[in-house]
Amino acid sequence: MRSLPTSLLIVAVALVVVADVSSALAQSSRSAAGVTFAQAERNSIELKQGMSVDEVERLLGKPRRTTLKNNGSSMNAASPGALQWTYTWTSNSSPATLQVEFAAKSPESWYVNSWEWVRY
Repeated sequence: MRSLPTSLLIVAVALVVVADVSSALAQSSRSAAGVTFAQAERNSIELKQGMSVDEVERLLGKPRRTTLKNNGSSMNAASPGALQWTYTWTSNSSPATLQVEFAAKSPESWYVNSWEWVRY
């Protein structure tokens, strides 16, 4: 039979492991699930030109895909091109895709230039 301190140590370690796994699962499901299509549809009404990347992420969550386009010019600090975020949701009838395009005055200051529901 194990002593009481050893048994308590095993229980404590088990609780820590369960808490870490639960926390990791909660975080991954939150970031993977993100915003539902219905929420995104309602929230997209709040999109405005000039919003920052952080404001869009708070509104719609993390994008499924990102693209950096150089618009035919060389990529440099004076012309950083366009950053495009693509959000995709699967609804009952068909997939819905929202694309948000950002422009920048400098590489670190992206702002919303335009957005479009590509498939809706």
